Amino acid sequence: MAFTRATGKHRRPSRLTRTTKNAAGVAVLTTTGVIGTLAAPALAADTSVEQTGLTQAITIGDSVADQIDAQAAAQQQAADQAAALKKAEEAARKRAAEKAEKEREAKARAARAAERKRLNTFVSPITGSYVSTGYKTGGSLWSSGSHTGVDFHAASGTAVHAVGSGTVVTAGWGGAYGNQIVIKMHDGTYTMYGHLSSIGVSVGQTVTPGQQIALSGSTGNTTGPHLHFEARTTAEYGSDMDPVAYLRSHGVNV
Repeated sequence: MAFTRATGKHRRPSRLTRTTKNAAGVAVLTTTGVIGTLAAPALAADTSVEQTGLTQAITIGDSVADQIDAQAAAQQQAADQAAALKKAEEAARKRAAEKAEKEREAKARAARAAERKRLNTFVSPITGSYVSTGYKTGGSLWSSGSHTGVDFHAASGTAVHAVGSGTVVTAGWGGAYGNQIVIKMHDGTYTMYGHLSSIGVSVGQTVTPGQQIALSGSTGNTTGPHLHFEARTTAEYGSDMDPVAYLRSHGVNV
């Protein structure tokens, strides 16, 4: 029986034809760029591992990623350590600044307290002297019939000091008292210094305890050089009070 080759539209293309068409299709895809994107995986699936080197590329990629992760972790750790160190340094500086401020405040408070104590301290008007004529001593030497103050033994030219803090209200000639100074003390009382050879302060001037205000002498009604000292309730003559009791009440050993 004889066979006849099939012809017409149902005839299967020959191997050569199919190969030629496949090649043409690849060429078209390559030209359009599709084979670089969509066709590459399909082609790769038909290609052996040895031919593509895909396993090696993946292995290298994982190794590099691990190294990058390790470097990133190390950098983050270093950054965290630097931040912690900076925070610790800032905290230390803050503590040091707070400590220094507290020390400054403590010193300032101590200085203010010392100054208040100094300004509230009373001293003797003549250093190392003593009372030579007492308060209320009677005799014809005094117009009132008695001594209105006390006399401190002092040679002419001896330094006279303010017994406490106050403001000068009188500085000049005072008749029988000769050159005199009257000071209004910080507690509202008054002190008077008479028979001075020279005056070293002026009215309105503020004085502090122990400040030199004059030199002793024998001006006015006196029998010799000394310091006449009075404590008064006002600036005027006749308001006197016991000067020794006054000084002792302010801590002066007279």
